[in-house]
Amino acid sequence: MPSRSNGLAAEMEAVRTLALVGASASGKTSLAEALLHEAGAIGARGSVERGTTVSDHDPIEKRMQHSLNATLMHMAHGGTRIHLIDTPGGADFLGQSLPALEAVETAAIVINAAAGIEPMALRMMDYAASRHLARLVVVNRIDDPAADLAGLLAQIQDTFGRECLPLNLPASGGTRVIDCFFNREGESDIGAVDAAHRALVEQVVEVDAAFVERYLNDGDVDAAELHAPLEQALREGHLIPVCFVSARSGAGAAEMLDIIVKLLPDPSEANPPDFLLGEGEDARPMHATPDPSMHVLAHVFKVTSDPYVGKLGIMRVHQGTVASDSQLYIGDGRKPFKVGHLFMLQGKDHVEVPRAVPGDIVAVAKVEELQFDDVLHDAAEDSHVHLAPLAFPVPVHGLAVEPKRHGDEQRAWEILGKLAAEDPCLRIEHVAATNETVLYGLGELHLRTVLERLREVYRFEVQTRPPRIAYRETVTAPAEGHHRHKKQTGGAGQFGEVFLRVEPLSRGDGFQFADEVRGGAIPGQFIPAVEKGVREVLSCGAIAGYPVVDVRVVVYDGKHHSVDSKDIAFATAGRKAFMAAIREARPVVLEPIVQIEIVAPEHAVGDLTSDLSSRRGLVTGTSALGAGAAAVRGQVPMAELASYQSRLNAMTSGQGRYTIALSHYEAVPPNVQQVLMGQYRGREDDQ
Repeated sequence: MPSRSNGLAAEMEAVRTLALVGASASGKTSLAEALLHEAGAIGARGSVERGTTVSDHDPIEKRMQHSLNATLMHMAHGGTRIHLIDTPGGADFLGQSLPALEAVETAAIVINAAAGIEPMALRMMDYAASRHLARLVVVNRIDDPAADLAGLLAQIQDTFGRECLPLNLPASGGTRVIDCFFNREGESDIGAVDAAHRALVEQVVEVDAAFVERYLNDGDVDAAELHAPLEQALREGHLIPVCFVSARSGAGAAEMLDIIVKLLPDPSEANPPDFLLGEGEDARPMHATPDPSMHVLAHVFKVTSDPYVGKLGIMRVHQGTVASDSQLYIGDGRKPFKVGHLFMLQGKDHVEVPRAVPGDIVAVAKVEELQFDDVLHDAAEDSHVHLAPLAFPVPVHGLAVEPKRHGDEQRAWEILGKLAAEDPCLRIEHVAATNETVLYGLGELHLRTVLERLREVYRFEVQTRPPRIAYRETVTAPAEGHHRHKKQTGGAGQFGEVFLRVEPLSRGDGFQFADEVRGGAIPGQFIPAVEKGVREVLSCGAIAGYPVVDVRVVVYDGKHHSVDSKDIAFATAGRKAFMAAIREARPVVLEPIVQIEIVAPEHAVGDLTSDLSSRRGLVTGTSALGAGAAAVRGQVPMAELASYQSRLNAMTSGQGRYTIALSHYEAVPPNVQQVLMGQYRGREDDQ
C-alpha cells in the first residue's frame, strides 16, 4: 500500500499492532515464532516444549509449558513494522491478556482447528468488540488430521456471525493456503476460491454506496481498490476476516504477514481508543489523534518489576512522538521525568530505539513512579486524561499468606504489593476481622504462579492457608451475669464485684454500654475499667473465639472495697460477668452471607441453581443476557464458597465467572455452631 504522506506520518502509517488472544493450547506462542521466523526476526523457530521461544522466556513459563504473561515482540515485513503481543490463554490470567487489547488495533483470536471454538475465544471476541477493535480469526493447526476445517468455518460463522469470511483457504491437505481476496482462481480443501472471493467483495462493498453501484453494474470490483471500504468494514465489525495457518509447518505464515501489512488497519485507520477527560461524573469522552506532530498521549498498559532489572513501564503511543530525551508527565503529576532510554521489546531482550510514533509499543526503565493504567503526556491540558476502564473480572479466590520467618511481615507486604501492581486481577488486603493478609486472584492456578514467582524471583518464602471466615458471635435473649474478683497477695489485695445484664440488639447495631449503678455501689472511677473488661470479650469472643456484636451491656450493681478495689479488679470482674451472661443469653455464631452473581452459559443454569442450593444458598433470580449467556443471582454463606471457582469451571467448561459482595450476617446452623465451639474449646485446652 503506498504511503499517503512523508516523514513521521509515513512512519506511523507503516505500523501495525496485533494481539494474539484465545484459549490455552491454541498455538499462539508457536504462531508468534512462525511469524517472527518468516519475517526474518529470528533465525530458527523455537519450541514451547524445549523452552526456546521468544515469548515464553520466564523460567516458570518454560517449566509449565504455557504462557503466563503478555509478551511483546516486533518484526518488519514489507516495509512495515509489526508489533505483536502474545497473551496467555488461561482464564486465570485475564489480568495479563485483557490489557494487551488496549495497545493494539487488531485482536487476532486464535482457534485450534482440532479443538474448535473454546470459551476463551468467545470471551476475547466479546472483549475486543467492546473496545471497538478490528478482529481477525486465525485458524491454527490446519494440517491436524483431526481437523474438520469446513465444519469449523461454519461453526465460526454460526457463533460469531455471518460477517466472518475467509481471506484465504487451506489447500493440499492443509500444507498451503490460497488467497481469496486479491485472487479468485483455484480450488481449496473446503470449496471454490471464486465463491469465497465474491462473498468477501460483496461484504466489503456494502459499506460504500459508490462501490455497491459499481459492483452491481460491473459484476466485480478490483480488490486492490477496496482498501478504504475494507478498513471501514473492519472498524464497524461489518467484516471479521478469517485466515488459516499452521504454526507447526509454517503453512500460511507468509500469507498472514501479508494480511497484516496489506489489509489490517494502521493507527490512523482504526477506531480511536476511548479516552476520558476529567474525573467521575464530570468526565467527558475524547479521542487521541494519531498524529506524530501533536502533543504526546501514551498509555501504560503493562508494568513489570524485577529485583535485578528494576521497574519497566510498557506503553502504547497514541498521539505525538516520544523521543529518548522527552520530558513526560504522569497523569496529574507536576514533576516530569526524562525518558533516558526507549526500548522495543523482543521477549526478554530490550532493543533501544530513538523515538516512537503513534502505534508504537515501547518501554521505559527505572521510572519508579509509573503504574499500570497511567497516561503519559507532555501538555498541561492532558493532566486529567485517562483511558476508559476495562471490565476486569473481580478477584474473589483468596489465600491467606504470612512469611515463614517472623519479622518479615513488612517485606512480605512490599513484595506482594509489587506483584499486585503488575496484575490488575491480583489484590492484596489486610483483613482486620481475622488479622490476616489475604491475596485474592482469579483462581488456584493464578495464585500458585504468583507464589512461585515470589519464591523464585524474590527468594521469599511464605506459608499459606485458606482465609479464615469472619464469623461473629451475638446473643438472642436477655440474661444476667455476676462475678466477684477477690485476690490476696500478702499486701494490698484486689477486689471488685460486678452485676450486669446483656440484651440483644438489632443486626448491625454494634455495641452499647450503659451505667445504671446507684448509690455508689461501684464508684464512678471504676466504671471505665468494667467497660474495658467487657470490651476484651467483644474482641476475642465468649463461645467460639469470634468478636461479639449487636449486644447491649448494662452494669447495674456491684461492690467495692475502700483499700483493695483497683481498675484491674473491676476489669477482671466485668470480663467474667459478661462471659457468664453471654452463656445464659442463648448465644449464636453468625456467619457472613454474600450476594453472588454468576454469569455462565444458559445450558448450565440448572446445574448452577442446584449447586447453590446444596451449599445452603438461596437463588433470588435468573435472567438471560443474550448470546447464549445467563446470570444467576443469589445469597450463599461465605464458608460454602471455598474452591468454588474450580467447581464452577467444571459445571460450565471454564465459561463461568462470579462476583460476590457482603450482604449480611445470620446465625449458622446448630451443627456448624457445635463444630466451631468444639474447635474453640480445643484451642483453649491447648493453651
